[in-house]
Amino acid sequence: MNEKKDTIILAFESSCDETSVALVRNGAQVLAQSTATQIQSHQRFGGVVPEVASRHHIEQIIGCLDDVFQQTGLGYTDLAAVAVTYGPGLVGALLVGVSAVKAVAFAHNLPLVPVNHMAGHIYAARYTAPIEFPAMALLVSGGHTELVYMPQENDYQIIGETRDDACGEAFDKIGRVLGINYPAGKEIDELAHQGKDTFNFPRAMEKEDNYDFSFSGLKSAFINTVHHADQIGTKLSHADLAASFEQSVVDVLAEKTVRALHNFPVKQLILAGGVAANSGLRTRLEKECAQIQGVDLLEAPLKYCGDNAAMIGAAGYVGFKHGNRAGMTLNAEPGLEFPWLSV
Repeated sequence: MNEKKDTIILAFESSCDETSVALVRNGAQVLAQSTATQIQSHQRFGGVVPEVASRHHIEQIIGCLDDVFQQTGLGYTDLAAVAVTYGPGLVGALLVGVSAVKAVAFAHNLPLVPVNHMAGHIYAARYTAPIEFPAMALLVSGGHTELVYMPQENDYQIIGETRDDACGEAFDKIGRVLGINYPAGKEIDELAHQGKDTFNFPRAMEKEDNYDFSFSGLKSAFINTVHHADQIGTKLSHADLAASFEQSVVDVLAEKTVRALHNFPVKQLILAGGVAANSGLRTRLEKECAQIQGVDLLEAPLKYCGDNAAMIGAAGYVGFKHGNRAGMTLNAEPGLEFPWLSV
């Protein structure tokens, strides 16, 4: 193998409820990926139970590792490095991936690249097209909602984030009110397209002079509306409720993002994270970016919007190129975040 042309990264992702291992070539080609989902185990609880998630990771990670090698016929001697999510996420879940990758790195004398989970979401967009810098990333997931400015490769600076619930978390919580199983985002999106924004839920912080978000008030307004209707015996349209909720989320995300695009000299807006699969959000941002000269919208492929090891392999490749390395003292950092840029 010519290492100058082919850099193969073995990547691990176990930050929440997906156990995933992938082999990625040059940060842009997924040679193989094996993912074990835990959705059915957590559905009865209405969300992820950390201890249950950790146990599932322990049970599944070796099988996923064996699977990617069987799919490709590659071996450890073909690898340039191993990469792993070490934060943010659930501490027990993260530790399973970190422990596994340290064992592999030690046993096969391979460089170990630590990857921020959110950098992984950003570089999932690399599977659509190359990222051009400077860039802005809107990261929307079950655990995070943040705007990240990237002046250059491997340089991440938060300019705004949610002050309470992440928007994906809010989707799941109102999903429970509507009787929708976890994860609720996809079904709410489908339901929203059958209804209209008739409830005009609040757009928290939409006009404030910052790039932060808030979704707890929206969640509370939604729940109070439904509970009040139940108390007086009024039947509300679930489709209209979903459409009204989604429209409020999309309006706030789009307003803050467009403002950031006008105030920062960027070439691309990257949309990534689990909620980036939302069709309403994609459609809105496509329209907004079409009106901003010189800014292209780069969306992560739908199959890589959720948590997966392919995105960690893509970000790990960038980290590897820039000399990011960790030793056997690497630990899980559940509260890990990018540096803040004062704006």
